[in-house]
Amino acid sequence: MPVTAARPAGRWHAELAWLGGPGGRAAERVLIETEGDRIAAVTAGADPPPGAVRLAGLTIPALANAHSHAFHRALRGRTHGGRGDFWSWRERMYAVAARLDPDGYEELARATYGEMALAGVAAVGEFHYLHHAPGGVPYAEPNAMGLACIRAALDAGLRITLLDACYLRGGLDGRPLEGPQRRFGDGDADAWAARAGALAGLDGGGRVRVGAAVHSVRAVDPGAMRAVAGWAAARAAPLHLHLSEQPAENQACLAATGATPASLAERTGVLAAAATAVHATHLTADDIALLGASRTRVCACPTTERDLADGIGPARALADAGSPLALGSDSHAVIDLFEEARALELDERLRAGRRGLHRPAELLAAAGAGGMAALGWDAGRLAPGSLADFTTLGLRSTRLAGTRPAEAAAQAVFAAAAADVTDVVVGGRQVVAGGRHLLLGDVGAALAAALDRLGAAAG
Repeated sequence: MPVTAARPAGRWHAELAWLGGPGGRAAERVLIETEGDRIAAVTAGADPPPGAVRLAGLTIPALANAHSHAFHRALRGRTHGGRGDFWSWRERMYAVAARLDPDGYEELARATYGEMALAGVAAVGEFHYLHHAPGGVPYAEPNAMGLACIRAALDAGLRITLLDACYLRGGLDGRPLEGPQRRFGDGDADAWAARAGALAGLDGGGRVRVGAAVHSVRAVDPGAMRAVAGWAAARAAPLHLHLSEQPAENQACLAATGATPASLAERTGVLAAAATAVHATHLTADDIALLGASRTRVCACPTTERDLADGIGPARALADAGSPLALGSDSHAVIDLFEEARALELDERLRAGRRGLHRPAELLAAAGAGGMAALGWDAGRLAPGSLADFTTLGLRSTRLAGTRPAEAAAQAVFAAAAADVTDVVVGGRQVVAGGRHLLLGDVGAALAAALDRLGAAAG
């Protein structure tokens, strides 16, 4: 049975805390004081005052999963052993999309977000394109599926930025949506804007934001890309897009428009400091320069990119060009932002033939502050004024035993796993304590029930 989350404590005493900066050293005996949903004061070298909640281990800014497709969690273990590529995997994904309804989606998303919370995540960016009933017929509530995701995140104690995706065509040749894809489309950009606009005022007690997404250059024509970018800019809302995930997409875009996907995104006003390009795996040098010059963020999803044989993106070159980095678990082959962070470095090592492309502090920031900024949240720092979102890693596991303050960031990035998370605080309220989800109880059982329901729907 779910239990009530702990009341905001106001005072938290961390054994060790990573306070940011270019180095990886953690401060010792850190008192974090909160007022409402924000951090009021941070004091290192402090004794614990009466009533303070003790955080045994290493406390870091909470993680942000900047790119999620919650319903893809149903594919874990069911597609990874197969042959093929992204395009063959996509057909399996469409089969899951075909049989979800709002109730089933909410149940699965709630459990998936619960898994994220247990992994140290405080905010999720849900790249949402599964909008309508089978056949593309709107539900009585046109945003039933998006609202299901929002309720699920709030139930799981997370912040959510719902990135409502415009998805209008089946390819760069302009072919119409077919089969399960018809559930994704609104017909045209005006209809998308009218539906997404109905969500724009949601707040969820300060834990909900609504942003926009261009699904991809495959799925949205240039005129509609301009319209979506304008909608987001008018609302100062985050704008995300899948970009250059596959070489085939690049080739088709060049053939149809004479431009790379990044160049087309620049021409249509999509690239900007408030925008995030997801994947950005197969880029030219000019593409990297365009993204960097516009300060467009890049969200890498290494565990999905390697699972789908997508390739290794140029993260170091992008960061050097001016694009801040964020991380996401995308298809949820695993939900572990520590694995995403170290994979960003380790995968690039394989291609570059050298080590140390990204410092541990940079990787930890990409998993936290970088994702929070991409989703529009003022979080990712253990500092006064920041949202009071933080995560504690226990140091008693075989992975983290022997962690020392001077090497804390490196230990977290290169050795920690989601299973090491013991405590998560979101907005000054404890969501995970002692490795247990205080709102959802047994998340594993919830996941099993949701997946069983989905399997039954498949007949």
